[in-house]
Amino acid sequence: MFGKLTNALKKGLQKTKEKLVGGLKAVLPFGRKLDEKLIEEMEETLLSADLGPKTAVKLMDQVRLAFKEKRITTTDECYAFLKSWLKDLMRDDGAKLRRAESGPTVILVAGVNGAGKTTSIAKLAHRLSRGGASVILAAADTFRAAAVDQLALWSERIGCRIIRQPTGADPAAVAFDAAEAAVARKADFLVVDTAGRLHTQANLMKELEKIKRVIEKRIPGAPHEVILVLDATCGQNAITQAQEFGKILPVTGLFLTKLDGTAKGGAVIGIRDQVKVPVKFIGLGEKPEDIEDFDAEAFVEGLFGSEEPALAEPS
Repeated sequence: MFGKLTNALKKGLQKTKEKLVGGLKAVLPFGRKLDEKLIEEMEETLLSADLGPKTAVKLMDQVRLAFKEKRITTTDECYAFLKSWLKDLMRDDGAKLRRAESGPTVILVAGVNGAGKTTSIAKLAHRLSRGGASVILAAADTFRAAAVDQLALWSERIGCRIIRQPTGADPAAVAFDAAEAAVARKADFLVVDTAGRLHTQANLMKELEKIKRVIEKRIPGAPHEVILVLDATCGQNAITQAQEFGKILPVTGLFLTKLDGTAKGGAVIGIRDQVKVPVKFIGLGEKPEDIEDFDAEAFVEGLFGSEEPALAEPS
């Protein structure tokens, strides 16, 4: 039984499905006997997709092994094999949001400028508050006035309290004030925005370490989650970003944005394979409610469809 494939996810994955599965349909007509030539054409298709060359080669190694051992002999069996392999790859028991044992759960959010970080924070806060939790936002991306103002607008829109200081203020000071407020008000969640200047890694590292230190001083064990926001339209570049941020932060989960506007959603597969961090949320639009918990089964079903015969017509 696969996960819940919502209409929003199905629609959001349409462009990626057309590129990835549409490419496979062109070289793997349904109902054909599998042979070396078809496998080579399949490999070329996957290498040109956004899974990334390393992940594509790993997948094809498994396909060739299954073919050699006669576990797959036809194209329809090949589709079933692909779906099963991808579900196993994408599935992760750590995909659920971590919670503090007591007191506020602190979520630190990172991501490069332009990835949709501020909007993703708003969506996450809206999701949590809609579930009955009290949420406080910390505008700790203080060197970018637009980030603070945008988060403030979102906080009004979704009805969450925000802790902010003037542009240029010490981000750690904002984080500390927010931690104080979260404890005093017995908030369920504190969501902290951080700077996205990845190109100045040394300064960003110091800044993030300081933020972590001052929050942990007030809320032991924090942050409980470190969420990295990635733009799905970046394709392979999103994998690079995830790897670079992984050198700076102990990332515990990913939030993939703009999945509804791209054909490069296959990068999610490469990210999961190469970065080893679970995808926890996906963004499928601009509205506060356009967020879904990531479900590996539903994601793969959204790409391939629930029935293999619908993937391609007999030749």
